[in-house]
Amino acid sequence: MRHAEAESEAESGNDEMRALTLRGRERTRDAAGGLRALGIRFDAILTSSLARAAETAELVAGQYANNPPPQVLPALSPEVSPAEAISALAPFARCDSVLAVGHEPQLSKLVALLLTSSGAVAIKFKKGGCVALDLPKAVEPGAAELRWMLTQRQLRKLRKK
Repeated sequence: MRHAEAESEAESGNDEMRALTLRGRERTRDAAGGLRALGIRFDAILTSSLARAAETAELVAGQYANNPPPQVLPALSPEVSPAEAISALAPFARCDSVLAVGHEPQLSKLVALLLTSSGAVAIKFKKGGCVALDLPKAVEPGAAELRWMLTQRQLRKLRKK
């Protein structure tokens, strides 16, 4: 999942501290309701340490009574290569369902690499968008199958049905 709509600039000027907007928070709560409506449960919720991603992960976890609570995975930070992120995600292969909250363009490159092993597919996450991959064997390049890709708006509509 890509983080939701965030401030264009933090008061401190530090990009890592940019928080979600009120609209971003509201839409994330509704989108998390859409994930629940799909019957999705998570064994782990992982997030980059940047404020906007961590806040998105916390809002999703809140819709699940904070079970599981989000945990920071530094490899989900935007400056980390997709290959390094895959290595950091490998220990979570034992989990049935993991939510990773991060940033563009890293997330789209990560998903492309998991789907094709060469990264030769163009994917773009909208803010708050989510993709579901099946990784039947291991967390490694080319091992994934695309289940679905939904925008935050689509997830919000699922919640309301």
